[in-house]
Amino acid sequence: MNRRLLVLVGTPLPDTLTHALAESYVSSARAAGAEVRLIDLAHDPIPDHPRTRDQLRAPRVGRTHDLPLDPDVARYLDDLFWADHIAIFHPQWWGTVPAALKAFIDRVFLSNATFRYRERSALSDRLLAGRTARIVMTMDSPRFWNRLVYRGAAEASLSRATLGYCGVRTVGIARFTPVRFSDDTARRGWIERVARHGNTDAASPRRARRPSTDDTSRPARAARVKTL
Repeated sequence: MNRRLLVLVGTPLPDTLTHALAESYVSSARAAGAEVRLIDLAHDPIPDHPRTRDQLRAPRVGRTHDLPLDPDVARYLDDLFWADHIAIFHPQWWGTVPAALKAFIDRVFLSNATFRYRERSALSDRLLAGRTARIVMTMDSPRFWNRLVYRGAAEASLSRATLGYCGVRTVGIARFTPVRFSDDTARRGWIERVARHGNTDAASPRRARRPSTDDTSRPARAARVKTL
């Protein structure tokens, strides 16, 4: 079976270098035989900030007091469950990710769907286990500044505190900098490099995945296919 890739563009601004990188990745992955879905937060709905605790967890079967999922959130969850591999593209803003991407994470990486709390334990059941991810980040900060001053906050929050906590293994992080002083030659090189990542991720063997959730916690899912 072809590998299933979900590409998430985590900037609210349209027609950016981030989009050019994502488009190169998608084109290369499809050419290599992968099925690709795209979520582009410059055009797709950005989930509202949560207003209640119930919006931070998926409804459970048989729990009538649990709130139903917002339709956009349900579609995005379907994309996560569908994917074997997740590629996240974003610019670094203020040392971390844009608010649009953070809002997506808060509303879509839900308790009882992507992870489950254990009783009396800081550990979680990782309900997206078996999936992999790649992070592609643009920034103006020098690499040494990002590492020593920001402590790699954007990468750590995504790869460890979000993806890793839910069981997704990050296989690569690409950092393109400095964007502000880059020329066309440098940008073309970055776009070509990302195309190679798309080819690699499409060709990687599919790993066995655990079920995303059990029958008591799985939220309703809606079919969704988004093309670039």
